[in-house]
Amino acid sequence: MTSRWTWRFLALPGVAWLSIFFLVAFYAVVAVAFGNQDTLSQPVPFWNPLDWNVGYVVDVLRNIWHGEQYLTVSLRTLEFVAVAMALCLLIGYPVAYFAARHAGRWRGLVLLLLIVPFWINYLMRMLAWINLLSPNGWGTTVLHDLGIERLFITLGLLSAPGGWLEGQQSTVILALVYGYIPFLILPLYAALDRIDQRQIEAARDLGASPASAFLRVTLPLSMPGVLAGCVLVALPMFGDYFTPDLVSASTKTNMIGNQIDQLTRQGSEKVTGAVLTLLLAVVLFALMYYYLRSTRRAGMVETE
Repeated sequence: MTSRWTWRFLALPGVAWLSIFFLVAFYAVVAVAFGNQDTLSQPVPFWNPLDWNVGYVVDVLRNIWHGEQYLTVSLRTLEFVAVAMALCLLIGYPVAYFAARHAGRWRGLVLLLLIVPFWINYLMRMLAWINLLSPNGWGTTVLHDLGIERLFITLGLLSAPGGWLEGQQSTVILALVYGYIPFLILPLYAALDRIDQRQIEAARDLGASPASAFLRVTLPLSMPGVLAGCVLVALPMFGDYFTPDLVSASTKTNMIGNQIDQLTRQGSEKVTGAVLTLLLAVVLFALMYYYLRSTRRAGMVETE
């Protein structure tokens, strides 16, 4: 009991610090979203909830309801995140499974290689991909020689040979996968590593094939790690704006983060940008609630 209260006391300053500054910043966004703007198009926040103006919120919701610009950008963002997250799982699960179950003495090296990308600034990694995918870049040459470029053109994922940086949606999705896949692999590795090998051996002793043992034992037990990885990947992807800017810089690949950036930092509709930020936060809160509820339910099942 003493130890539990001791750790709670030690965690209190950090939790209070993060909570206060998050709540202050979030309430500032709310005050701007429900505020007004002056003749110079500068936001005038309404701090008192009794004075809130819902006009801008209604305008954005009406824009979405009628299928206009903000709905298009929102659906594109959802599509990019869903496809990128699926690719992250498709690529990351085998890597995490190998590292946790079969790497043996090479496990430390595999984990080191997974952590190495965090040592390099994200911007520098994206700039490296820009050099690789430029029309005369080494990466473009390799993709052309391997026939991958021709396959992408056939599937309609690339408009022209060497045009990877010419506003291609496939390039943005691949960049998102490359940038965020380590955030999925690491929690997935931790979940797979915690699975008791005796449970898998018991399934094999009862006549299950390796594939059946994986589908009936390993995969269900690794779902908390899958959910954790998906949340860690999806949350930053939804708000990402610099990845599309770097590898595309085209309105055809704008995500909701780009729209918010254009309205607030580059444009004169800061109140509308705050409204979109608020709506995006609501969606992300819903995802977090689903994740926390799922993990809590999984924990209760394990306890029983």
